[in-house]
Amino acid sequence: MTSKLFSELGLSPEILKAIDKLGFEQASPIQAETIPLLLTGVDIVGQSQTGSGKTAAFAVPAIEKTDPSKKVVQVLILCPTRELAVQVCEEIHKLCFFKRGITAIPIYGGQSYERQFMGLRQGAQIVIGTPGRVMDHMRRGTLRLDTVRMAILDEADVMLNMGFRDDIEFILQAIPKERQTVFFSATMPKPIQDLIQRYARNPQNIRIEQKAMTVPTVEQVYYEVDRRFKIELLTRLIDIHDLKLGIVFCNTKRMVDDLVDHLNAQGYSADRLHGDMSQAMRDRVMGKFRKSGLEFLVATDVAARGIDVDDIEVVFNYDLPYDPEDYVHRIGRTGRAGKSGLAISFVAGRELFQIQHIERFTKMRIRREKPPTMGEVDEARASVFLGKLRNTLTAGEYKKQDHLIERLLEEGHTSTDIASALIHHLQMGDGPSQPRAKEEAAPKSREFMPLRSEPRPEPVRPAVFPKAAPARTFPERKITLPAAVTQERPAAPAPRVYKAPAATVTPVVEAKPASPPPSKDVAPHLEVISLPTVPTPVAKPVITTFKKRDPLPPSTVKKASRATPTGQTRLYMNVGLDMGVQPGDVVGAIMGETGLSGKIVGTIDLRERHLFVDVAAEHASGIIAKLNRATIKGTRVKVKLA
Repeated sequence: MTSKLFSELGLSPEILKAIDKLGFEQASPIQAETIPLLLTGVDIVGQSQTGSGKTAAFAVPAIEKTDPSKKVVQVLILCPTRELAVQVCEEIHKLCFFKRGITAIPIYGGQSYERQFMGLRQGAQIVIGTPGRVMDHMRRGTLRLDTVRMAILDEADVMLNMGFRDDIEFILQAIPKERQTVFFSATMPKPIQDLIQRYARNPQNIRIEQKAMTVPTVEQVYYEVDRRFKIELLTRLIDIHDLKLGIVFCNTKRMVDDLVDHLNAQGYSADRLHGDMSQAMRDRVMGKFRKSGLEFLVATDVAARGIDVDDIEVVFNYDLPYDPEDYVHRIGRTGRAGKSGLAISFVAGRELFQIQHIERFTKMRIRREKPPTMGEVDEARASVFLGKLRNTLTAGEYKKQDHLIERLLEEGHTSTDIASALIHHLQMGDGPSQPRAKEEAAPKSREFMPLRSEPRPEPVRPAVFPKAAPARTFPERKITLPAAVTQERPAAPAPRVYKAPAATVTPVVEAKPASPPPSKDVAPHLEVISLPTVPTPVAKPVITTFKKRDPLPPSTVKKASRATPTGQTRLYMNVGLDMGVQPGDVVGAIMGETGLSGKIVGTIDLRERHLFVDVAAEHASGIIAKLNRATIKGTRVKVKLA
């Protein structure tokens, strides 16, 4: 089947911009066949397996055909379960990110009616719901379907198996007959064919035919791993198999860029290949990869078409492809020219069904393996090192260092200690034979580093009081009389001594210099007068004692607000320190539920019973939708904008 890019499907610039923001380049087969026909307005019956991209196949035309100026329901999408309804709504929110004025709302059982009433009153144009709750709103008069122009039944066979046939017919009869009707189903049993005949007008049947393809003799295995730990598992497998040349396939350009950055940071030699790169950049990367200047090439399916490089040891399916045919193309890059190859796939959650589908398509069994532990990785590294050392000893291709060894032996060191010390230096990267430094560059196990949950406290500074003014001292005054006066010695008057008032001056006890002997030129009845030092009163700190006041009512207490950084949005969560929650739990939950990088998470402000977390504004809505179905430390999470 001929592959197409989204830019070839006649979509609006806003939709293309949203698709590019999500990182997709190539349309899946069901998308390439369905989207152009739905844009023309014909009825469609699409048959494709789960995980083939059906959601975007009907969501993109639904958004394109919605009029933002009309605040009425224009598109109705029926889903069998509440989980699928929420998933479809999230996908529509991402695709209409740049389409201003278009609103989508999910309505399903188990959620508050008031929230759904509010969304419908605000004029949602796209409604995604389960049949039972849609009928409830119709009976209450809160959902009117007389303005619906497109009706879509997703997973129609599942809805019929769950007993929703009467509900579906009741809903379809309330929609105008001039509508566009779309059926998507993995199988086409007789009840679905009856529905199609009754409610569709000359529908176009689209069935993705899958050609039987031969798979090369490649060892195929898969590992079931959470999205958060894919990078850790990838590096462990590279080390345990001592891989030197391989290709890692991802579904989006964003994941390619993130993975290359992680690999390079951990000491591996990796580069990227995707559609945003110019032809000159692609040629440079491929030339380097062919010459073994790179260890790993991380690429998307579009960019990797036509890669023909010998001696590729392994192909990693970091993300499973949408189409089994793409899986065969991927693993065909290894095991060429009669050599053995290895294909490793990472599977998360419901992707196990895609593995089963690939097995049916390729008619080959994909073996499930258990992720290696760090102990096994260390043992494998030691085995590889011993193998290299053994080969070097056997070949004798090394320079003799007898004189150095003899010197160490003469100093009393044993031969085993000398060998152990040399191996220690080699494994620590101090020797010349160490090809990678990732053991030093990255921790051996993935552990979330604790984030700062509270602002850094201000350092405690000692109280500073004003310095006292220096004490003023009066200089000694020596009074000398003329010689004529000294000839007569009248009665000596009482000596005059200056005394400071005791009431206003606090005397300072200090050592005083001894009074000098009287000068011979001074009259005997006079003496030298030394004035005492008069200090200035020292300013003492004023200590004010406040009486304990009654606490203010809670409504008047205001906490200091923390400014959210530009480009980030603050979210509130109902979990905190009392539940044993740590910053790493919050980051892990966001990464695990959304598949996003931990770089989008900013400051985490942990409180006793709740917390605030800053996240990238562009991902805030998706994080809210995903985390509202998650649990942290056994507590059901409730997330909203702070």
